[in-house]
Amino acid sequence: MSRRRDPFGAPDEPTRRREARERSVELLYEAEMKSCDVADVLADQVTELDPFTLALVTGIAAGREELSARLGELLNEGWTVNRLGTCDRIILLQGLLELERGAAPVAVVINEAIELAHRWGATDRSPALVNGVLAAAAETH
Repeated sequence: MSRRRDPFGAPDEPTRRREARERSVELLYEAEMKSCDVADVLADQVTELDPFTLALVTGIAAGREELSARLGELLNEGWTVNRLGTCDRIILLQGLLELERGAAPVAVVINEAIELAHRWGATDRSPALVNGVLAAAAETH
């Protein structure tokens, strides 16, 4: 007999983490579109953020230069971090941060990033880009 989740209860851990990743992308995108500091966007939130969301957002904000440099190393010749679509760049930075921290299996991190790219990627090729870059990062990590 399998246990069914209560539809009105708290989400299970994988669902909660997926929602946290999505919220992180939204918050980082908002900061970029407003050309403001991530701390300002976080201060404007009216509800308490999930701790995982907060860890992703603050981790990317604090390590943006290093993560961007790492991302630049992983891109094919002729591509730069600034040439990427905003959401693609954010999703890749988030994936790199998660790979660095090692808190989730590599396959989970890459799959979650691909799902985000399907939803918010700049083009229909965004999921393939995210997959290729993060797979390369996982191999060299």
